Amino acid sequence: MLKSTIAPMLLTLHSKTKSNTILPLKTPVFCTLLPQSPPTVRRNASTNPLTIETPETPSYKLPPASAYIHLPFCRKRCHYCDFPIVALGSTSPETADDDPRILNYINTLIREIEATKTHFDPHPPLQTVFFGGGTPSLVPPRLVAKVLDTLRSRFGICLDAEISMEMDPGTFDDRKLKDLMGLGVNRVSLGVQAFQEELLKACGRAHGVKEVHEAIEIIGSCGVGNWSMDLISSLPNQTQEMWEESLRLTVEAQPNHVSVYDLQIEKDTKFGSLYTPGEFPLPSDTQSAKFYRMASRTLGEANYNHYEVSSYSKSSFECKHNYTYWINKPFYAFGLGSASYINGTRYSRPKKLKDYTNYVKNLEDGLVDLGEEDDVDEGEMAMDIVMLSFRTSKGLEFKSFVEDFGSEVAVELCKVYEPYMKSGHVLFLDDQRREITEDEFSSLVLDDERLENEIGFIRLSDPDGFLLSNELISLAFGVIDP
Repeated sequence: MLKSTIAPMLLTLHSKTKSNTILPLKTPVFCTLLPQSPPTVRRNASTNPLTIETPETPSYKLPPASAYIHLPFCRKRCHYCDFPIVALGSTSPETADDDPRILNYINTLIREIEATKTHFDPHPPLQTVFFGGGTPSLVPPRLVAKVLDTLRSRFGICLDAEISMEMDPGTFDDRKLKDLMGLGVNRVSLGVQAFQEELLKACGRAHGVKEVHEAIEIIGSCGVGNWSMDLISSLPNQTQEMWEESLRLTVEAQPNHVSVYDLQIEKDTKFGSLYTPGEFPLPSDTQSAKFYRMASRTLGEANYNHYEVSSYSKSSFECKHNYTYWINKPFYAFGLGSASYINGTRYSRPKKLKDYTNYVKNLEDGLVDLGEEDDVDEGEMAMDIVMLSFRTSKGLEFKSFVEDFGSEVAVELCKVYEPYMKSGHVLFLDDQRREITEDEFSSLVLDDERLENEIGFIRLSDPDGFLLSNELISLAFGVIDP
């Protein structure tokens, strides 16, 4: 049964992850490195992003053109959340402007960005920036401006870059949203989660249904042309009728994009101490599967393309930043608990604020180096590619996989999925994305050379294949690393 984490960007993948050693340093005094006035959106921007990719260059060795920025502040911790956050308590959006916790963190974040070595020459400007959290909309626009200014100064940002920000209802008004849009934020991800007051309270959310509708109205009145809505299924005591209502109201709100996450129970959360997955008041696996199928059907009928296991979008409104992850391209990440992916290696930052502060000091002192040439384990890389590709409607590019990892493992991958092709969970497509029939496939598996030449893509079916994704990916791992 598929289980998707609430924020895919902090997930830990199977390739080698470096937890950089934190030396026992005293917590440094925060330096004031911020410019006195916010920059214009066009400063250090490029209208012609450099294209460095060549047929000989694997995607993971390209210079990153995306950056994830973790802004960890929340009004309080939700009952399902185990992410690194800083709970501000009763701090209101109006008083957050002078909150020393936010000011100090932004200073440290900027120091991290400035101290990061690129190891790439030339380096393309950033094509996507994603402010995740936490609740990034709690951070005052003037401080968001300083982060963006630092990114422009350090890496450059394309004029048409997708700049996304996660925002929660009740944490912004039309003035704040217009200020953020003026800085270049052109995509909003609204954390609604549910349209029922009792579910929001049960989750420990800081907002209610009234704030949800107000937030949707603000986004519309400000003319945000690209926005997403987040929903969570399989919540405690969530009924089919509640889920139907949330999906209906989502479609009526007309976001360009919808993310649907199946609740993951983490042990170090309030939900983890209260509930056991699959047991009442949580839905059973069968009920959770019904929720997933309902979302796929309802959003599909409303012309949303199910382009990734948890993601639906109107035509041309796929999240460009998140798609970087799904196609295994490198990206920078900055901030508490974030993980970057450079030269085939994932680098994790500490999840505790004091350790993160020490990490930044080490980075400035040259004791941490991100992105240096590293030996990449081909088996782990192959597993990453299969896992990420199977999350998408495009699926695994078979010929590229053969080229990178050899025909033997690729052919064996096809053969292990033959029973699931017959059951409809796995689809084999040719180079024109025509679905290969069962009879055609039965003939191909008898001839390895034809199999290599005639299969273009392997993907999971929607929704049944996606629902079985964990098991199907595990089968691939057994082939790649028996």
